[in-house]
Amino acid sequence: MLRILLAEDVHMVRGALAALLDLESDMSVVVEVDSGDKIVPAALANLPDVAIIDVDLPVLDGLSAAEELHAKLPSCRTLILTGLGRPGTLRRALSVSVGGFLLKNSPSDRLAQAVREVAAGRRVVDPQLALTAWDVGEIPLSGRELQALRLAAGGAEPPEIAAAMHVSVGTVRNYLTKIVMKLNARNRVDAIRIATDAGWI
Repeated sequence: MLRILLAEDVHMVRGALAALLDLESDMSVVVEVDSGDKIVPAALANLPDVAIIDVDLPVLDGLSAAEELHAKLPSCRTLILTGLGRPGTLRRALSVSVGGFLLKNSPSDRLAQAVREVAAGRRVVDPQLALTAWDVGEIPLSGRELQALRLAAGGAEPPEIAAAMHVSVGTVRNYLTKIVMKLNARNRVDAIRIATDAGWI
């Protein structure tokens, strides 16, 4: 029986996914969470085989959470779900050892199949998205820099970003300065535009 952690902030979507997966005779959703910061604690407490993670989660984005999960519980494989098939997001997912990347508009039977493949150690990626990703350059930002930029894009100021990321305000300012330099941006707003256009945030 495959034990599954489900991370999705939209209650109705999470419920539908859980119901869909529980129909499978070889799968059981053992824990559900609604924000990225809850993923690792829930995984350490429940030891799932596969974590199905939405990209756009509150507090901590899905890819940053997946990266942290891989470091703290490498036995748990990860399958990323997203509504937007942005090549930059896929490249980042692959760089943090995500096992699968599936669009939310995929056929419903594809989800269970993808979970089985990821659990078996195979990598699952939407074929068309994989081809498109070849045309997008490497992401020059670290996971923490992307997290800071994503929070800034949501309107958070450095003190709020620092609180959310559990770092000092000075560290956040360093992240934002490095981001602007790495992206050859004019300022923070321009860096957000560049990263958004590339599909990194």
